Amino acid sequence: MKSIIIVRHAKSSWSNNDLPDFERPLNHRGEKDAPEMASRLKKKVPKIDAFISSPAKRALATAAYFAEEYGLKKKEIEQVQQLYLADARNFYDVIRKIDNDVNVVAIFSHNPGITDFVNTLTSTRIDEMPTCAIFAIDADITSWANFADAEKTFQFFDYPKA
Repeated sequence: MKSIIIVRHAKSSWSNNDLPDFERPLNHRGEKDAPEMASRLKKKVPKIDAFISSPAKRALATAAYFAEEYGLKKKEIEQVQQLYLADARNFYDVIRKIDNDVNVVAIFSHNPGITDFVNTLTSTRIDEMPTCAIFAIDADITSWANFADAEKTFQFFDYPKA
């Protein structure tokens, strides 16, 4: 059995319209929500073996808050360019390449692709993954290469309450 924790980046700042989308940082609410959601996740999932993130500033900053909660440093987060503005197919490609020694992985990315992806996993549907939302599933596999066709079970959905 393998588990995936899908996390949309926390709320980002639009205060500087000159910044490219890739460089947008978290805003105050995002900096509050990310550690809170990381703490809530750790109560449900005490061990995560790997953190994989889009390298965009807001996604990586969110992943860093979660990694810190699990006692890891930002440099231990694997950055995968393919997760920046990814569609569902990109997620499957990234997952297929995860080392089989990893049993629980957290993946950080962006909308709209992250919502599209979680809606392909189980019969549980989400209208839109809110910022810093967490969607967790288990997959009945021993190898990540078999993820796409595996039986998957919805575990939980959580997000910051406004």
